[in-house]
Amino acid sequence: MELSVHTFVSLDGVMQGPGGFEEDRSNDFERGGWLVPHSTAGQLAPVDGWFRKADAFLLGRKTFEMMRTYWSQVTEPDNIVATALNTWQKYVVSDTLSDSDAAWGNTTVLRGDIIEQIRRLKEQPGGELQVHGSWQLARTLHDAGLIDTYRLLQVPVVVGNGKRLFADAIPATYSITEAEVLPGGSGAVSLTLRQTQFGTTSPGEFAVRDGKETIV
Repeated sequence: MELSVHTFVSLDGVMQGPGGFEEDRSNDFERGGWLVPHSTAGQLAPVDGWFRKADAFLLGRKTFEMMRTYWSQVTEPDNIVATALNTWQKYVVSDTLSDSDAAWGNTTVLRGDIIEQIRRLKEQPGGELQVHGSWQLARTLHDAGLIDTYRLLQVPVVVGNGKRLFADAIPATYSITEAEVLPGGSGAVSLTLRQTQFGTTSPGEFAVRDGKETIV
């Protein structure tokens, strides 16, 4: 399976608490819900497509508990997100949750050497093992070089502080394989990025040679 990360992100890279003021108050974050005004008709259309590509989900403990509380209440049969999260295979990373505490459909708790366990999961046949939100887990996987694809929904708002997707991350380079300005007029952008280089970047320099601007 390929490992993909999905998240909502602001212009300044914040992914914390997009869906509500109380969603994630850690580190005294008081700007939760910044995504909601940009969630008019069509703005979140890519999300259903994200979930249709999943074979299984990999979540951090806090995101798992937040999603379980919310999505277990959604019983609408045509809601692909609820159907996927309530019934498909889920893995939650936690050294504190017991198997009974993590009861939510088909859920397995991963403990101990998470990186090695996730490497083994990636070796299994299938489509995608998807991470949604889960800031700390996503950063750990990024810094281990395990993430194949990012799918981001970026909205034109500067939050100013909060957990940032790539703050102090190990350098990497990506190619944009899909990009779409979403309908509705708010300017939200859906991006799909695949990793092409990890651990470094390929710098260059603008220079003038024989009176012409060039790249060296």
